Amino acid sequence: MTELRPGVFSAGFARLSAEGEIKGRLGLGELAAAVEKQAKTNASNGRHAYGTPTPARPGEGPARITGALVASVTHSAIMRDPAGWSTKVGPALDAAPRRGRTPPHKYGNYLETGLKNGEKYPWLKPAAEFATRISAVTIFNTKYGAGGWARVF
Repeated sequence: MTELRPGVFSAGFARLSAEGEIKGRLGLGELAAAVEKQAKTNASNGRHAYGTPTPARPGEGPARITGALVASVTHSAIMRDPAGWSTKVGPALDAAPRRGRTPPHKYGNYLETGLKNGEKYPWLKPAAEFATRISAVTIFNTKYGAGGWARVF
């Protein structure tokens, strides 16, 4: 049995905290990439020419017309804020529209929240939900492993 001398717990938690900071940032980067990849997949539910009926059904992701939305999906740099690490995934705000139409970030929002006719073609929220349910578990287990915190002490 190991004797717990003064400072053992505080030193162990300091190491755990430092390791968590590094792994948390790296894990968030992987999770953002997973959301981005799934969002691009979700925003490609078939393909059709501008002005023709969409093969996508309301409640599913949109079909590609020009590919501008898919091309614009990215994630921001991972930054430290008071709550921890953060990043944003979605269409780049500076992405240029194709054919002089609506910018991808506005178009993507219209699809997600509802077009003028009320139909919704969600693509980003389902991507985040999928990545949180599936990818986050794998990423966490890869970064920390089963009982990974116990080896600090």
